[in-house]
Amino acid sequence: MQTRPWLAHYPKGVPANINEPEHKSLIDYIGETFKKYKKSTAFQNFGKSITYGEVDKLSTKFGAYLQSRGLEPGDKIALMMPNVLQYPVAVFGALKAGLIVVNTNPLYTPREMEHQFKDSDAKAILIADNFTANLEKILDKTDIGVVITTSIGEMLGMLKGGMINFVLKNVKRVVPKHNLQNTVTFKEAISSGGKFTLKETPKNLDDVIVLQYTGGTTGVSKGAMLTNKSLLSNMMQTKAWMEGSLRVSDEVVLSPLPLYHIFAFTVNCLAMMALGAKTVLVTNPRDMKSLVKEFKTNKITTMTGVNTLFNALINNEEFKELDLDLRVTVGGGMAVQQIVSEKWKEVTGCVLSEGYGMTEASPVVTVNPIDGTAKMNTIGMPIPSTDVAIFGEKNEMLPVGEVGELRVKGPQVMKGYYNRPEETAKCFIDGWLCTGDMAIMQEDGFFKIVDRKKDMIIVSGFNVFPNEIEDVLAMHPKVLEVAAIGVPHEKSGECVKVFIVKKEKSLKEDELIQYARENLTGYKVPKHVEFIKELPKSNVGKILRRKLRDV
Repeated sequence: MQTRPWLAHYPKGVPANINEPEHKSLIDYIGETFKKYKKSTAFQNFGKSITYGEVDKLSTKFGAYLQSRGLEPGDKIALMMPNVLQYPVAVFGALKAGLIVVNTNPLYTPREMEHQFKDSDAKAILIADNFTANLEKILDKTDIGVVITTSIGEMLGMLKGGMINFVLKNVKRVVPKHNLQNTVTFKEAISSGGKFTLKETPKNLDDVIVLQYTGGTTGVSKGAMLTNKSLLSNMMQTKAWMEGSLRVSDEVVLSPLPLYHIFAFTVNCLAMMALGAKTVLVTNPRDMKSLVKEFKTNKITTMTGVNTLFNALINNEEFKELDLDLRVTVGGGMAVQQIVSEKWKEVTGCVLSEGYGMTEASPVVTVNPIDGTAKMNTIGMPIPSTDVAIFGEKNEMLPVGEVGELRVKGPQVMKGYYNRPEETAKCFIDGWLCTGDMAIMQEDGFFKIVDRKKDMIIVSGFNVFPNEIEDVLAMHPKVLEVAAIGVPHEKSGECVKVFIVKKEKSLKEDELIQYARENLTGYKVPKHVEFIKELPKSNVGKILRRKLRDV
């Protein structure tokens, strides 16, 4: 088997390899981008735009403020907010200050927040005020000493921002009251930071700059250590793949996926910036009316998303009537269903190019061509400077057409899991990152995912691990035993189903679901509950989930 047989099939103009990063850090590269596209719009949210130059100035002030609070290079700051203009300012400000960014899902419950903040050793947080009530419940259990709050409308101007904040707080009532002490607002931090000079910090390609939490291939959520080199490389790899089809400094990119998710962080926030694109941030992609409106008010040329989002749009009558300027669409985060790809092309006239990645690879590993020659039901070919191979159970490299585990080598691969050397060792074999996904390589160099080796469940692009669901529900006083599996779902791809052995006969389904909602993020909450007398187990007592799938 050739190591890289897909090279003969690469899209025209895409290089086989990228050069070793010339910059010492991601922020050095982005700094040049700020200057190059200084007057161009970088991000837009709710109609409010901010230029590359403005992001540069504001992020410098924010970084100076963080340093003024005693935060030092290597300290961790959690960023917990949806897609708003504050995010890019904060992330680049934190990196300028030499801090490590801990991207945090704002939908997390207090239990999940506590785990991530303690595990990451976070010392600071910027959090949207919609979620501060949850932070209040666990703050004293963490090492966080600097708390900065922000409202959704804080950077949208007095009139528009004020209206949005009023509606969220008083009409929709999604901003609960809290009693957090010694906090400052984002605007106050920026204002105060303007009084200080940002201090230069040492930079090295091997420095960890982002802790991106994931379940990995097994177990509890872990922080993947992404370095300057891994993120710079993946940004450059993605840019090299796209720039033959995208127009530099002339793309309008819709970003409905949250920037705290690694796919949007690298592709929408980094690679698109490297191309000088204008990125339209969608704060609430579930608000289909507002999402469709973005296509009306902006000439969207490029879009990234997940299968569930594409499916929702092609079933929206208003969207189907639009006269679109869309030329490039990329799907990731979860498998894109064939029927969705077909209907997307029919409705938009644009080919949906599917890719594959994982947090541990920063995340892009493979992607279909975006020049209109994508092949449905495949995840495309490896991006430049990336080796992908299929391995058998005896760690032998398998030939074309045989099913085995997909493994990856490349400069974008993580340094390891934070403070978890044993877990890190488990996911590498002879320098190959083991993905846990079963796949085949076709004769044409395209790869296809066949099944997942592990029991991970993917709900709307988010990883859900049965162990976590089981651990939480097992704490219910009326539950004796529990097992969780993924089952097909027409909207989210998969959803969680749990099998419960009762400890008390009075336990009802709605009671269990309510308990789950109090302790798990929404997409992890089971959609189906089945009560059974006994769970199938091996001779050593291990629950056999595969048998439950056949029930």
